[in-house]
Amino acid sequence: MTSRHLTWPSLTSAGRDVPAGIVVFLVALPLCLGIALASGAPLFSGVISGIVAGLVVSLLSGSELSVSGPAAGLAVVVLAAIKGLGFEAFALAVVLSGMLQVAFGFLRVGVVGDYIPNGVIKGMLAAIGVVIILKQLPHALGDDHDFEGDNAFEQPDGRNTFSEILEAVLRLSPGAILITLCCLGLLLFWETPLRRRIHWTSVIPGPLVCVLLGTGLNELYGVVAPAWKLTAENGHLVSLPVMDSFRGFLGAFSLPAFGQIGRFEVWTTAVTIAVVGSVETLLCIEATDKLDPEKRISDSDRELRAQGIGNILSGLLGGLPITSVIVRSSANVYAGARTRLSAFVHGLLLLVAALLLAGILNHIPLAALASILLLVGYKLSSLKIVKEMWALGRSQFIPFGVTLLAIVFTDLLKGIGIGLLTSVFFVIRSNHHAAITLVHQDSDWLVRFNKDVSFIHKAELKRRLSEIPDRSNAIIDGNKALYIDHDIYDTLKEFETAASFRGIKVAYYNIFGKEITRH
Repeated sequence: MTSRHLTWPSLTSAGRDVPAGIVVFLVALPLCLGIALASGAPLFSGVISGIVAGLVVSLLSGSELSVSGPAAGLAVVVLAAIKGLGFEAFALAVVLSGMLQVAFGFLRVGVVGDYIPNGVIKGMLAAIGVVIILKQLPHALGDDHDFEGDNAFEQPDGRNTFSEILEAVLRLSPGAILITLCCLGLLLFWETPLRRRIHWTSVIPGPLVCVLLGTGLNELYGVVAPAWKLTAENGHLVSLPVMDSFRGFLGAFSLPAFGQIGRFEVWTTAVTIAVVGSVETLLCIEATDKLDPEKRISDSDRELRAQGIGNILSGLLGGLPITSVIVRSSANVYAGARTRLSAFVHGLLLLVAALLLAGILNHIPLAALASILLLVGYKLSSLKIVKEMWALGRSQFIPFGVTLLAIVFTDLLKGIGIGLLTSVFFVIRSNHHAAITLVHQDSDWLVRFNKDVSFIHKAELKRRLSEIPDRSNAIIDGNKALYIDHDIYDTLKEFETAASFRGIKVAYYNIFGKEITRH
């Protein structure tokens, strides 16, 4: 059953979507908790936003494979807002940000995503892969001090991505390393043709078996090697809040402080969340479309409306801001998802986990989950992708490489901004060469505008005109240009004045009055 705004999950690909939803759930659970912790919010608020994203946004989304949830990119904004406003007033700001996003969708702001070059998008995907690997290495080695979902290079404690890895090397945990190696080995085996010959493995996702293996190994440590066991006290395990009753579950929700709607700070926070969240969402769905095996084109305006409705509900229930998130979305794609059913299943599992399974899930080591994300990171940033971009030439490879490095050494939004500026430089450069040609025969020189010319072509025009020698005949041909910028006219007038002193005769063709004017 479908309508313009709501699409029920299709069951046609359930055999692939349900296992993929389980994988996304396993990845999303610690991310929801970690981002809530980093945001200074109650841990359960991260779970609330994950549930709303899965059960509501997936039905309204403009993308079949994008997965939404609380985003690390907003953690700093959320932390400052909660400290300054209090959690209930912050929740009101989330509701208002959702309303703004719905308005963005109806105003068709989503078209912004169509102007992001492919080189930048592919650089973002590769960068996210590298960041995932770098950020998961400490967890794989048993150092779980940083929260799951942290993607920024610089850390609040003064460290950075690389110093955190060094610190993890100095704190090696044999138990975590063995779990990581065993889980990675299992996941790699799951990718081989040999595994496909074992029929029962086709219905059980490898990451689920990986989590069971990692959890079983850690419980075994408690019997045979207690010193190796990873414990909750040291932050090595999933830490989902345990609800002792359904009433306790309902008590974890909170209402916004509607009485503070007149506060200026509430509105500035709402605008910030709406703008940053919308940008991250548009970037994510563009990137997810690149990963989609069926190469479907997402409806970006519908996605903004879906995110807005999700944020309204999340704020009303006491949750965190929601965006489309590339880590969960890429895990979804590589887990084999084909439709939005996988995102819905992940939200349903988050709800069941919060209600019934917290005590069981809190035995899962983060090292086991790190192995899943390490493989996702490798697939996003494999050497094959770098070679493909290199083969496309400098105009594609340099924006790709700059975006990759900028995101790794700053954060997602700053890196994308740097990548866009680099890409714009190459666009301007290519436009210079494509817009104007200069040819000559004997003393006759022809300057031809191959298309519309604007102020960005002024430098190229000046260079071309300067190549015309003294005592020549210059013809300026604008036949193929429908638009000529005022700056171009000024440049031509300046050349005409100088030409009178250099013995150059200038003729215009289809420049001013669509007729040849001789001087």
